[in-house]
Amino acid sequence: MITWAVLLLIVGLIAVALGFGGVGGLAMNIGWILLGVGLVLLLINAITGRRTV
Repeated sequence: MITWAVLLLIVGLIAVALGFGGVGGLAMNIGWILLGVGLVLLLINAITGRRTV
């Protein structure tokens, strides 16, 4: 999930640099949301210490 977030942030930055502000802004917003969700899930996993079987 964090890989997708970083990928979308990079795509958004490139799109904004090329002049596609709407698409770039949308990609960056989705990237930030995925990054936040991924970090929250990582934190929850680190605190609980559960392991899936």
